[in-house]
Amino acid sequence: MNEFLALHWLDIFTTILGLFYIWLEYRAHIALWIFGIVMPALDVWLYYSHGLYGDAGMAVYYTLAGVYGYLAWKTAQRKNPPETAGAAETGQVKAVSPGITHLPLRKYLPVGLCFLAAWAATYYVLVTWTDSSVPLLDALTNALSFIGLWALARKYIEQWLFWIVVDVVCTCLYIQKGIPFKAALYGLYVVIAILGWFKWKKMMTK
Repeated sequence: MNEFLALHWLDIFTTILGLFYIWLEYRAHIALWIFGIVMPALDVWLYYSHGLYGDAGMAVYYTLAGVYGYLAWKTAQRKNPPETAGAAETGQVKAVSPGITHLPLRKYLPVGLCFLAAWAATYYVLVTWTDSSVPLLDALTNALSFIGLWALARKYIEQWLFWIVVDVVCTCLYIQKGIPFKAALYGLYVVIAILGWFKWKKMMTK
């Protein structure tokens, strides 16, 4: 048991952080960004040690994007304070970020071009300067994650669609790379991402 924990402790710990992260994201709670800073910072080490160099590099971006996302949501909260309906009865105020919207049609083309450019650039880096055994899929998840985090920071509901694809591919990759707890986490992410789409859609109607 001790040997198993010594081998997988970082995988287990970041998986626990990831559970809190996805739960807070599902609720559109600003605290998600705190976990969105700490978890990827640790993932840099985890992914690099397993030869997932693209994911390791992307984890650096996740950490920085977490800071950006927190500041963006905090600014939105100051401009549009969270609803306080029922606060007098429950003694609590919902820390929910307002302003969930659809990705504007005019942004579809530039977002698509950014995705293709990020995919191509990441793939080139992986095949040129690393010994990655899965450069195409690794680059795919990195490019989609780049777009997904941006969409999350902007509170576009379509971010859930990006994450569904990322989570399915990552689940398979992590099983192949021997990161079982992270694989199970991303399998759960697939389910929660689908539920999250409907949750955010319901929140938009309110």
